[in-house]
Amino acid sequence: MNLSAHIEALLFLAPEPVSVEELADALQTGEDAVTQALEELGQELEDRGLVLRKVAGGVALASHPDAEEAARRLLARPRTPSLTPAQAETLAIVAYLQPVSRPEVARIRGVASESATSALTDRGLIEEAGRSQFGAVLYRTTPLFLKLFGLDSPEQLPDIAQWDPSPEEAAALRDRLLRAGEARGEAAAAR
Repeated sequence: MNLSAHIEALLFLAPEPVSVEELADALQTGEDAVTQALEELGQELEDRGLVLRKVAGGVALASHPDAEEAARRLLARPRTPSLTPAQAETLAIVAYLQPVSRPEVARIRGVASESATSALTDRGLIEEAGRSQFGAVLYRTTPLFLKLFGLDSPEQLPDIAQWDPSPEEAAALRDRLLRAGEARGEAAAAR
């Protein structure tokens, strides 16, 4: 893949305009090479649906002005809101432990999960998958969940152990958090 294609990919992913310096740093190349590649990309995008825009001290991909009216209609449609932290926690638990009951989710989270479970069911991300031996409804993820997260199956979820800190890492993190809390308390007392 050439440099202008790499830049196109980065600009596609970037939520905000990206400076030439940031692009050069990400691509581990010189700013002159990035500037040249941006010119090439601008030419490649002619007669296409996207254009390069210099905005806010950086560069961004934008829709072509001729597509503005259609874009307004598309973007005027209602959007699905982001997951709340409670919903994200619940979804992660269901994804990794499925099938899992709501009482099990609540025990893991330490708080009731009826609202989050209901919202995830309404959004089509989880569904009922039978009943436990105690009669509780079991939940599993849906094909929509797999599609939205780019997975073929739940087995493709990242290994959860990669986020499980070792005892040393947990102790170091705890110490950092305690020091940060003490520093914040001292700063507040000094005001």
